[in-house]
Amino acid sequence: MTTVLSPTAFFGGPPRVHAWAPGRVNLLGEHTDYNDGFMLPIATPQRTDVMAAPSNDGRFHLYSATLDAHVEFGADEAAPPGFARYMEGCIRLLQARGVAVPPLRMYVRSNLALGTGLSSSAALEVATLRALRTLLAAELDDVALAQMAQQAEIRYAGVNCGIMDQMASSLADSEHMLFLDARTLAHQVLPLPPGAEVIVIDSGVPRKLADSKYNERRAECEAAARLLGVPALRDVTDLEQVDRLPAPLKERARHVVSENLRVLEARGGVEAARFGELMNQSHASLRDDYQVSIVALDELTAALRADPEVFGARLTGAGFGGACVALCKSGSARAAGERAVRRMKEGGGAAANATLLIPAHG
Repeated sequence: MTTVLSPTAFFGGPPRVHAWAPGRVNLLGEHTDYNDGFMLPIATPQRTDVMAAPSNDGRFHLYSATLDAHVEFGADEAAPPGFARYMEGCIRLLQARGVAVPPLRMYVRSNLALGTGLSSSAALEVATLRALRTLLAAELDDVALAQMAQQAEIRYAGVNCGIMDQMASSLADSEHMLFLDARTLAHQVLPLPPGAEVIVIDSGVPRKLADSKYNERRAECEAAARLLGVPALRDVTDLEQVDRLPAPLKERARHVVSENLRVLEARGGVEAARFGELMNQSHASLRDDYQVSIVALDELTAALRADPEVFGARLTGAGFGGACVALCKSGSARAAGERAVRRMKEGGGAAANATLLIPAHG
């Protein structure tokens, strides 16, 4: 039996710097970021911490307390696949900006559940870059940091992701929605609908984004935009325009266009009941047009919608497993989430292993 190293044991004393970044839950605007579209994420209370100090042997040493995994590589070597690849991407991209990054010891710990669609990878990237920014006094604002984190995931982890996760981890908090425009990177902090709070439940089915059909969906959207003669699907605002596309491009484009419209309506300020309706519409669109839902997520969101304290529920994240998010009446989210989990366990269906992840936001 192994013993997880403490930071003191790993560094031989206190670390030089300690940074952290949250995960995110997306309330509306799924699969719109890589289409230059609009999103409404909120940060999670759960987070990833990264500590760092110079290495004394000329090699990088990266340790994940969450995985109890220690990786090392030389200054001119590539990190092996896994958590270290995301961190190495941050290091290499910072070096490409002209920042001298010496060999380091870096310690990671997180209470973000992996594979649930809460952007544990973005939190790791943003926390890593925050630690490096502090340690090396690098000039890097929060938007530029998010952009670098995105490129680390694309170029070093092989996931052709949009910008939403990194922007939310870098800029959002757990009490407000963050409106994001993926094309301009304009952002705006907004309150949740009055009388509402958020709960998140893991379906119990892990999601592996790099192994999913995420990249396939992105390619389909790009193909749809080319056929419609626009730079990106964000530039289509009339749903009738997508009707002439062949399947499945028509369905993929219909989801993106309708999802952008839902985000823009919610940004304008709607009551909690209407916001819930928009979330329900979003899940149906992700299930039917974008085909990224699974039975466990459908069962779980249906159970939540049946609860009188729930305004609406949808999958959150890329889909293919992971978690769902629900908007509930203030003061009732935890109880509603617990009821849904209990029904799933008693029913023995695809979401029988569902667990409550995030308590209500105040």
